[in-house]
Amino acid sequence: MRLVLVKTVFAAGLIVLLPACETLEAFSSKGSASEKEEEYAGWDDKMFHEKAKEALDNKNYSKAVTLYEALESRYPFGDYAAQAQLNVAYAYYKNDDPEAAIAAADRFIKIHPRNPKVDYAYYLKGLINYNRGIGFIDRFLPTDSSQRDPGPAKDAYDNFQELIRRYPNSEYAADAKLRMVALRNNMAMYEVHVADYYMRRKAYIAAVNRANYIVKEYQRTPAVPFALQIMQDGYRQLGMDELAADAERVFKLNYPNGAPQGNYKDEGAIQKLWDAMGLDK
Repeated sequence: MRLVLVKTVFAAGLIVLLPACETLEAFSSKGSASEKEEEYAGWDDKMFHEKAKEALDNKNYSKAVTLYEALESRYPFGDYAAQAQLNVAYAYYKNDDPEAAIAAADRFIKIHPRNPKVDYAYYLKGLINYNRGIGFIDRFLPTDSSQRDPGPAKDAYDNFQELIRRYPNSEYAADAKLRMVALRNNMAMYEVHVADYYMRRKAYIAAVNRANYIVKEYQRTPAVPFALQIMQDGYRQLGMDELAADAERVFKLNYPNGAPQGNYKDEGAIQKLWDAMGLDK
């Protein structure tokens, strides 16, 4: 009976405590919101814009996001609203929140399709995806980025391509084109890694198919000589000597002095190529 009584008292205590906790939480939340309102009291849209820009310049990106969002919510039709919508996308990007950054850029494009700065929104989407595959560790211990998930690289390529198609005379078009070249090289080298993976596991059909894909889809990239080497080795392993000879003939025709960066099987050959290209700087 005593145990039951203790349990009953304890349960009753919980019933009392839980609403109290919820009340404290709600009070804290209201207090925080109230403090924000007091801080922003008397601020017009220009003040929000200036303070947000100051936070952005000082690399306080979290604060910049808060201020730009506050500006837009309080002055949705003000002179600085559109700029705030664009700047918050950049602030999210610099605050390591790519999902929110892309969502903000997409929103700006949808709401302001004829805004003079809409080309920047397209460019920013490409820039976000361009850097999206680089994780926290990679920033301090750089790795061969051709080994990363190619998804963000493909998205970035599409983003830059759309920018150039829609706004060929944009001030960001030239940089977008350069980045597209780097991205294409990156994606081609990723395919080499996959083909090499298949070769090492003696999945020769998969390897030569991937190498063929590289030669067809990524012409004039540094990945092509590696792909031709894989085709030679793969076809020989499959007993397809004629196809191996064809691949060798094409290789010698295009690279009479041998592959610029050696054989794909050489230790570190692909990494050396990546370093020479300087695409991971």
